[in-house]
Amino acid sequence: MLIEINPDTPEPRKIRRAVDALERGEVIAYPTDTCYGFGCDLQNKKAIDKLYQIKGMNRDHQLSFICKDLGDVARYAVLNDYEYRILKQHLPGPYCFILNPTREVPKVVQTPRKHVGIRVPRHAIALALVRELGRPIISSTAARPEAPPYIDAREINIDFKGLGLAIDGGPGGETPTTIVDLTGEHPDIVRVGAGDPSPFEI
Repeated sequence: MLIEINPDTPEPRKIRRAVDALERGEVIAYPTDTCYGFGCDLQNKKAIDKLYQIKGMNRDHQLSFICKDLGDVARYAVLNDYEYRILKQHLPGPYCFILNPTREVPKVVQTPRKHVGIRVPRHAIALALVRELGRPIISSTAARPEAPPYIDAREINIDFKGLGLAIDGGPGGETPTTIVDLTGEHPDIVRVGAGDPSPFEI
C-alpha cells in the first residue's frame, strides 16, 4: 500500500494510518532528512525480524532508531554532559550517534558491544510518526545490502515484498547519515554521510 503524505505539513489522518500499521507489527517505508528508511516498532521483536527479512540483511547489521527529541533520547541512551552538548548542537539533523543504552532498549537492537544508534531527523513525517506512536521506531536505510538507497517511494513499494505500507513524501536523498560513535573518550567518525563530519575530526 502506498500513501502520499505532505512532507512539510503531514496530514494527521494519514500519519495515524501509518502508525496503525506499526502497531500491527508491520514494516513501513518512510522519508527522513537523508534517505528513505524502513521502520517498525522498537518493542516488537517479530516486526524487527521481518525488517531484516525484507532487506535481506545479516543479523549482525546494526539498526538505529528514531526519537522525537532529546528528552526521548535520554530515556533510551545514557547522556552525560559531554554527549548531551554534542547532541543538542547537532540534532535534529542528518546524524546517527552511537551511545550506551539504558535498560529501556531491547537487546535485539543492541550491538554485541551493547551500544545503540540513535537519530532525531529534521523531517516532519518521521517525527510525526514517532510522536503518534509514542515511542521510537526502528530505522534502517531503504536499500539492498551494499546497494545505493532508493529515492522513489513507488519503487520501494514495488521492489520490497512484505511491506505493510510505504509513505510517499517526495523524492528521497541519496546520501545516508553521518555516523558518530560517542562511547569512547573522543568522538569517532564511523561513516561520513550527509552530516558535516568536521566538528568530530581530531
